[in-house]
Amino acid sequence: MVPGLQTKNNMPMKTPSLYHILILGLSLFIGSCAHEPKEPLYDLHIKDVQIIDEKGKLLKEQHLFIQSDTFAAIIDSEEASLPQAREVIDAKDQFLMLGLWDNHVHFRGGADLIPQNKKFLDTYLKYGVTTVRDAGGDLTPEVLNWNKQIAANTALGPKIYTSGPKIDGPKARWAGSIAVGSQQDITNALDSLQTLGVDYVKLYDSTIDGTLYLKTIAAAHERGMISSGHMPFSVTLGQTVEAGIGNIEHLYYILKGCSNKEAEITEQIRTGALGFWDSMQALIDSYDPAVAQSTFANLKANNVCVTPTLHIGSILSNLDQVDHSQDPQLQELSTAFKATYQGRINSALAASATAKSNRKKLQQFFMTLTQDLNEAGVCLLAGSDAGAYNSYVYPGISIHKELEQLVAAGLSPAQALQTSSLNGSTFLNVSGYQMQVGGKANLVLLDKNPLRNISNTQSIALVIQQGKVIDKEIK
Repeated sequence: MVPGLQTKNNMPMKTPSLYHILILGLSLFIGSCAHEPKEPLYDLHIKDVQIIDEKGKLLKEQHLFIQSDTFAAIIDSEEASLPQAREVIDAKDQFLMLGLWDNHVHFRGGADLIPQNKKFLDTYLKYGVTTVRDAGGDLTPEVLNWNKQIAANTALGPKIYTSGPKIDGPKARWAGSIAVGSQQDITNALDSLQTLGVDYVKLYDSTIDGTLYLKTIAAAHERGMISSGHMPFSVTLGQTVEAGIGNIEHLYYILKGCSNKEAEITEQIRTGALGFWDSMQALIDSYDPAVAQSTFANLKANNVCVTPTLHIGSILSNLDQVDHSQDPQLQELSTAFKATYQGRINSALAASATAKSNRKKLQQFFMTLTQDLNEAGVCLLAGSDAGAYNSYVYPGISIHKELEQLVAAGLSPAQALQTSSLNGSTFLNVSGYQMQVGGKANLVLLDKNPLRNISNTQSIALVIQQGKVIDKEIK
């Protein structure tokens, strides 16, 4: 008996057993733990935000949780209890959408322009562009290295899906292109691209033979490689689609496929009786709505996308009238990079009055053509064509301008947003670019609703890349 321990009836208390002591200790331990803060489940909690999903649907007052670089949970604000997170962003009255894709950019210009091209990685993030599709250039080793560093979180920048060097004919227009002049060249070119580990094949039309062009597409298709590109006017759009092309860059080639005189114009191109630019008016004059609808149906049936690049068309069509000397983005470019703009500027200024007028009319026709493609259900991709030599089409801001052009052409803001991340990822057959659990945490938080005004994609509050909040003041 323990001295001094008695019951209320003054009877001696029994000595506590070891069992009772352990139970008492465990109870005290559990009680103390109940008052300790829980270990956070997630890295980041974006609180009370209006989510815009990949299809443009607005989900009000949501809580999005991120773990590492992935969406871990999306919970409606009506839920009574919420998980803990290490960092919380109060996003009430703000709008969260997937990071933008620019589906047509170029990293190019040779060794002297490598530093400027590398700076564009930060620029893209500054403008909410978390993914780009590099459509060919002469800096492939650098691009592949940057991509590795970005994936490893040792450098900042957008995810880069790249074609590597373009495929073209001998003595091609663009430096770094792979020349195809024979069947063996096709095999060698595709072997080389597969060794590099490119994401798709980009074809160009400056010197490539039409027959070899079609054979290159078919050979890439047989290997399971995705292809995209321009189209030599010595072949028809139908032949290109039949060969297995995945995406048509620019609208010149779509226009050609909507003409009721395509076969005749194609033959004139082959014989040299007609040139590329000279054929534009003939194609507009022979545009046939019935042929166009058949062409659109063929594109849709074969899952062929189209990248209209309306913004660069607008810029280049008006170089003779618009002064860009005070553009704020121009001041951020190196002298060497700005010098690459001069060729197109000189050409625009030297053009005849008729040529200048025709270029503007063509741009207006392309706006209508874009609307027709969208109404027919053809997959459209938002791409700016930003890069060296493309005058005043600045990396980052230009994809916002492309979205504005798409809306001006007749798309709704929700449809325009789909042409960026959703359609871009669908074309390349890559997953994770959806606003759902398991998706990639590449996001843009906006102060204003882009579904009301597409220009609101520029009201960027912050950018999240690979689950990490990027400094808003990034240069």
